[in-house]
Amino acid sequence: MPLTLTPDQAAKAQKGLRMGRILVVEDEELIRETIALALTEEGYDVITAEDGRIALDLIHQVVDESDDSRLTKSSLSLPSDSRKFDVVILDLMLPFVNGLDLCRIIRREGNNVPILMLSAKGSETDRVVGLEVGADDYLTKPFGMRELVARCRALLRRHYQFQIEPDQPLLKFQDITLFPQECRVIVRGEEVNFSPKEFKILELFMSYPRRVWSREQLLERIWGPDFIGDSKTVDVHIRWLREKLELDPSNPEYLVTVRGFGYRFG
Repeated sequence: MPLTLTPDQAAKAQKGLRMGRILVVEDEELIRETIALALTEEGYDVITAEDGRIALDLIHQVVDESDDSRLTKSSLSLPSDSRKFDVVILDLMLPFVNGLDLCRIIRREGNNVPILMLSAKGSETDRVVGLEVGADDYLTKPFGMRELVARCRALLRRHYQFQIEPDQPLLKFQDITLFPQECRVIVRGEEVNFSPKEFKILELFMSYPRRVWSREQLLERIWGPDFIGDSKTVDVHIRWLREKLELDPSNPEYLVTVRGFGYRFG
């Protein structure tokens, strides 16, 4: 039976649709509900999942609509065609499908939804691993709700900041061809898959060949001025790009390091 909303609840749901829909995947109920409450109070539409399997079902939009026990009330109040998520908050340690594997699946399927990964593991290695599998940001437990809300807001701004011009021509450099409107890249005659961030970085480099970009400039242009995180994420993405573009990634021909300054293309 559909959930009946009061006028006040309906107004909040509509505000949530405008603000954005956030999926919170966290197995600890207290943390999950606290995050959901903080985001709901900010005007976001929040859907929660207690394990990776339920989260994957929600992302695939194949959850049985009649199984009310697996969905939050906010999700039941919305039409089925509005299930697209604008941000996913993803705990690292989850039952059934852990956060790293879930992140890999999301990215492998070509879904570029911004992902904020949560973990009690705060070492540099753990953060790098999280970013390497496709997370856009990483927050170590314990954290403040104000910071989490700020990071979600920043992720949303950065995600919708990048707009492709409707008549933007293809970009070509030697044996690399990039099709901005199709989000496709051909390298030495073969199509190569790139993550959304990798594609944006490559498009920026190919739009300004031989220009030197510092880490800070790349963070501002690709991740946005509100990015809260480690600049090492730039190095991680450059390494991924080299592995896909270069014949010999250890001796790059395209993405060259300019010591003391940053990176240039060509």
